[in-house]
Amino acid sequence: MMERLERSGRWLRAGLAGGRVSRRLPWLLLAIVLLGSALKDGDLVPETPMRNKRNPLNVYFVKVAWAWTFWLLLPFIAVTTYQFAKSKFLYGATKSILMVLRRLSALAVGTAIWYVCTGLFMYIENLTGTCSTSGKLSEPRQLYATKQECHQNHGIWNGFDISGHCFLLSYCALMIMEEVAVLEGLSIDQNSKLRVVINGLFVSLCFLTMIWVFMFLCTAVYFHDFSQKLLGVLIGLSAWYGTYRFWYLKPFSPGLPLPNIPLSSKKYSYSR
Repeated sequence: MMERLERSGRWLRAGLAGGRVSRRLPWLLLAIVLLGSALKDGDLVPETPMRNKRNPLNVYFVKVAWAWTFWLLLPFIAVTTYQFAKSKFLYGATKSILMVLRRLSALAVGTAIWYVCTGLFMYIENLTGTCSTSGKLSEPRQLYATKQECHQNHGIWNGFDISGHCFLLSYCALMIMEEVAVLEGLSIDQNSKLRVVINGLFVSLCFLTMIWVFMFLCTAVYFHDFSQKLLGVLIGLSAWYGTYRFWYLKPFSPGLPLPNIPLSSKKYSYSR
């Protein structure tokens, strides 16, 4: 079991080395939205269980995507950052813990982005929507202020529904790819129990990312209008770029997983 986990981790690290995936993933997500929307509009997508919103992956993973991402990244960032601080900067326990807390604040930032954006999406949908009901013509027409009120009265809400799936799945996938980059600068003994823990978290995060990208594809080919999906993924990409490619480079920020170590000059490898 441990050997299989080690082999899986080594294979995944080789595929992610040098940031190849994190550089190409934004373009892949945009291509999926464009191609998926074209297939959907052309009615070229076959009927599969993924068209049903009640499919297990959607119910048990995507609906709580940020929770899955948060609770897997939390121990991963804490353990790898502490180990990185001790091995590279020779910090004492106090400074190492402070560095861990600083890096964990990236999860607080992600939580704020998730909360604000999803709230904004719901506000826009309520603001732009109207409720269609199947009531009799003789009955007085009721006005509903929100999608929830409409659904409570068995109506159908028609509003501009920015794809929360495209936003959150793209942001979560890109955030995970940024955070696992720390393994390129981490050196841990081959037989260490800590290595097993980190390997398990790393493989789990990579598997989770595969689920996010697959469900992103399903969203692109089965749900939403093109403009709703495009806006959702652009907001997700903007959230990632604004944090990891801009703000986190600044001193007063959560910082990057690999501070002060250029990608082209890494001296340490977790694969050793």
